[in-house]
Amino acid sequence: MHGLRAQEEKMNNPEHDIKPYYFGISLGVNFSQYKLQHSEYFINNDTVMNVTPFWKPGFHLGITGNLRLSNFVDIRAIPSFVLREQAMRYTLRQDSIINTSFESILFSLPVEFKFKSDRQTNFRFYVCAGGKIDYDFNANSRSKRPDELLKVKPFDYGYNLGLGFEFYYPNFIFLPRLRSAMV
Repeated sequence: MHGLRAQEEKMNNPEHDIKPYYFGISLGVNFSQYKLQHSEYFINNDTVMNVTPFWKPGFHLGITGNLRLSNFVDIRAIPSFVLREQAMRYTLRQDSIINTSFESILFSLPVEFKFKSDRQTNFRFYVCAGGKIDYDFNANSRSKRPDELLKVKPFDYGYNLGLGFEFYYPNFIFLPRLRSAMV
């Protein structure tokens, strides 16, 4: 009678860990809202009492460039196009509410350090931290139109914090992650 023995799991893409650099595709869903800064005009305005931004979903598509610095540290750049919807609620003095939403298209360039754990066969955990700069193609901060109460600056910057996992498959590596961007 033959004894049962555990089958050893085969390590997929073992050469990936020693590559000096690699490229990939980044797809994702995002949720965003504006961080408001009121102008002096807002305080003196006799019509609008309050402006409240809302969280709305969006989508991003980008390219990942990864440079290996050591066995446990990489530096990554992820230039992406971000499509998102912004929603605002204006509360007026006449006890009325106006809900508005508009689409925004951004080019985002996050650069971050990726700190990796030891690889466990076909799995690894990582955390990442870095900075980013965004350019909003729909910015209107220079607009002189009096009907535009909300002015959006074209450039924005902030920092990212995230955590994720690497799953090694025979033909590709899947890296899901959660990331929070602060501005």
